[in-house]
Amino acid sequence: MSFLKKLFGLGDSAPAAEKPAETQDYKGFKIAATPFKADGQWQLCGVVSLEEDGVVREHRFIRADKFSDVEQAREMAFEKGRLIVDQLGRSVFQ
Repeated sequence: MSFLKKLFGLGDSAPAAEKPAETQDYKGFKIAATPFKADGQWQLCGVVSLEEDGVVREHRFIRADKFSDVEQAREMAFEKGRLIVDQLGRSVFQ
């Protein structure tokens, strides 16, 4: 039975929320890739954050894009996070 769960993406050893997020620093911002399982695929999700004067501000984003490979979902989350920083900068927090 566990073989079938793994085959169809139904049996993760831990929920996505419990897995540590991978992060990248970009232009003073921190981008975290936090894809999660949805309908047997990985949904693009991430967080753009910035620490100023000891206060951390965050912008969470979820996109409709889904991937069969978690690594591809993470890389696309980083790409989307960099795009958000380039296009919106600090105004993303307003």
